[in-house]
Amino acid sequence: MSLFAYSLAVFILATAVATALFRDVLSVIIVFGAYSLGMAILYTFLLAPDVAMTEAAIGAGVTTLLLLLTIARTTRPTTDRLMERIHVPGVVAVGAFVLVLCTAVLPEMYPLGGLETPIWSHPEVTQHYITETYEQTGVENAVTSVLAAYRGFDTFGEAVVVFAAGVSTLVVLKREVFA
Repeated sequence: MSLFAYSLAVFILATAVATALFRDVLSVIIVFGAYSLGMAILYTFLLAPDVAMTEAAIGAGVTTLLLLLTIARTTRPTTDRLMERIHVPGVVAVGAFVLVLCTAVLPEMYPLGGLETPIWSHPEVTQHYITETYEQTGVENAVTSVLAAYRGFDTFGEAVVVFAAGVSTLVVLKREVFA
């Protein structure tokens, strides 16, 4: 991996830890937005532009905006401390789990752009989707046909979750009573 990838991983980990440790709600929302933006950049680096665009739009964009609107419409709790107290045994347990997970998973990952990855080692599957999607779905764009037809229930489920989150946020914002 490159220096950029390592720097991005450190940034993502730092913003994730900061999100968990900050006590001020506004600070947490801002750092969480930076975390989502870092994840979107990571997905772009890993050649997954559809996931990157979704993360940027939903994670860094809509979620941050909805959270900011929520604290603007509700009361913002005051905090004495800037950071939460660190629970050392919990940090040690989670750190050990992450270390074991990284030791087990990272050696099994394919290198970025490697020819032994499943998409390149089984070209007949890729070719099937490219040549057969229009006949099977009637949609000209292969990516759209996979999302709409082959993964239709999954895409519908994601849309329902986003819709439910938006409606529930609007309900919370309209029912808040100000003193």
